[in-house]
Amino acid sequence: MVAAVRSDRGASRQILLGAVNGKVEILVSVPLMIEYEAVLTRQEHLEASGLRSEDVNEMLDALSVIATPVYLRFLWRPQLTDPADEMVLETAVNGAADVLVTFNLKHFGRSASVFGIRTLLPRDAWMELRRTE
Repeated sequence: MVAAVRSDRGASRQILLGAVNGKVEILVSVPLMIEYEAVLTRQEHLEASGLRSEDVNEMLDALSVIATPVYLRFLWRPQLTDPADEMVLETAVNGAADVLVTFNLKHFGRSASVFGIRTLLPRDAWMELRRTE
């Protein structure tokens, strides 16, 4: 999400636009949406994106409309070396995700694969999406 907001040219933005156009399913949980808001409204991200906090909140409101809500029925902790990343994996697992798109393959790869979830860099996910169109 951070990369999608900070750059309008990257694969992350294209994947987000794919969700808006109904080509990609994005899973969100309440903790993940709260984290998105906390991170995306940090001053450094607002400056880099040229957005205001209000813009970020509107974007997240729109995301909540198109995203698939995931209820965290099971917490699978600890799985990852960074406890702050656990909510991402838990959302993917509880939402039965096929793919977890992340720049952090090192931390998510092994743990996600235990649950049958592939991890892809945004550029690889975007290329795969383009091949299936």
